Amino acid sequence: MQFKDLNLIAPIAKAIEEEGYTTPTPIQTEAIPIVLTGRDLLGCAQTGTGKTAAFAIPILQLLSANKSFDKRRKVRSLIVTPTRELAIQIGESFNAYGRHTGLKCTVIFGGVGQNPQVNALQNGVDILIATPGRLLDLMNQKLLSIRDVEIFVLDEADRMLDMGFIHDIKKLLLALPPKRQSLFFSATMPPEIVKLANNILENPATVTVTPISSTVDLIQQRLYFVDKGNKNLLLLDIMKEARIKTALVFTRTKHGADKVVKFLLNHNITAEAIHGNKAQNARQRALTNFKAQTTRVLVATDIAARGIDVDELEFVINYELPNIPETYVHRIGRTGRAGANGTAFSFCDAEEKAYLKDIEKLISLKIPVVEGHPFPLVDNNPAKEPKHIPQRRMQGQPSRNESPQRNNNQNGNRTDRPARTENAPYGNRADRPARIENAPYGNRADRPARTENAPYGNRADRPARTENAPYGNRADRPIRTENAPNGNRAERPVRTENGNQNYNREARPNTPAKPFHRGQSANKSSKPAEDRPFPKKDWFGKNSNNGGNY
Repeated sequence: MQFKDLNLIAPIAKAIEEEGYTTPTPIQTEAIPIVLTGRDLLGCAQTGTGKTAAFAIPILQLLSANKSFDKRRKVRSLIVTPTRELAIQIGESFNAYGRHTGLKCTVIFGGVGQNPQVNALQNGVDILIATPGRLLDLMNQKLLSIRDVEIFVLDEADRMLDMGFIHDIKKLLLALPPKRQSLFFSATMPPEIVKLANNILENPATVTVTPISSTVDLIQQRLYFVDKGNKNLLLLDIMKEARIKTALVFTRTKHGADKVVKFLLNHNITAEAIHGNKAQNARQRALTNFKAQTTRVLVATDIAARGIDVDELEFVINYELPNIPETYVHRIGRTGRAGANGTAFSFCDAEEKAYLKDIEKLISLKIPVVEGHPFPLVDNNPAKEPKHIPQRRMQGQPSRNESPQRNNNQNGNRTDRPARTENAPYGNRADRPARIENAPYGNRADRPARTENAPYGNRADRPARTENAPYGNRADRPIRTENAPNGNRAERPVRTENGNQNYNREARPNTPAKPFHRGQSANKSSKPAEDRPFPKKDWFGKNSNNGGNY
């Protein structure tokens, strides 16, 4: 079957042809006709098999059949994804397949300013791709309404629900109109996720192209047993191969991703990390550099890796095995896309052997082990660091007096401990020597009198104050007049003798009083208002020379 056999409209068929696609993938062959009938769908297919086109193409055709020409377009289709990278990838697919349809599409996600996204929504959109956090944020601000949604898509449904977005999804379902078409697509579909999806979907059609959590046959899988401390060195040894132009490395934690990047940069290997703690601009820049092969190694966590779609990516390295077996399938699905070849290397230490067992059970395959590499697994039973857990006496637990004695440890019981004199010299206070033997004047009774210790140690022997310093005795001090000129107030000259005679009020000449004019307050200048050189302003900026009447 080819795309022309799916009864697609001319604008979409033309765009698909321009993209170079002629034959649909199995998930596209089965899902597109079902979605075009308006029925709910639960689709399960491996990553890289074309799930995005399986719902993007029919959505574009359904919306084009009933196109709105209103300037204030309403959101008619909503696609919700767990990560920003996946949202951007889906937006690019909608723009590519619908370039000739005239439908408007926009993408909103957190980590960036909301103003450009709000402006795009206010201009009107037909198709909205969003992450749950930013979508609910704009809805709470009354900047977005989804009451007119006709088609609702939940992509990566297993990861969305597994990441704890179930409460956000329930809020969105309450805001969506009850009459709608709902589509669930995912790379993995555990039974519990299927059960939950069936509670949301109404009589859905199920499309399962490949067995649940199967791996692509074209991907070569290799397993390295290595100690945890040698994983960095093994990664560096693998990256020395010239045939590895780029590699996608997976870690379980954000901190682990940053440590791997730092190690590679120290060994002159260009590397960048992509995880939830990175700003959206930094994540997008790292992904762009990796696609352009400017960055050789991209280290990612499982959540951030959703949506990483890199053409001709040949190598994926599991630096740490995932604790969820289905995640392993998704990781290696980043390579071998669209029928291309791919290789997946996995590092396994002693603590991860249980994860390996679950993975091999899920994929029904024994992963080939690489022998003879320079960093083989040596410590098969690593000692785990004991965790200190404080003990609390619960109800019914014996008290200290009732608890067993501490006879397990050496000298654990206080009654069994030797006398203190055996443990250290002078351990027993009774055996300590008298203080006078330990240091001179150790006994206060034997200390000499204070007068013998220092001159004038005894206050009774101190000389009179007059002998210690001049004028030490107040009675012997001279009168103030002898100490400084005019020291005695009684002998100070009259003020008129010291300076201007007008300082002495009694010697000042009498000053005749100035006449008081009408309209002049007693505390103001005695000069008449008409004799003043400048008019005086009142509080309101008016002349007050009119007699002061306001």
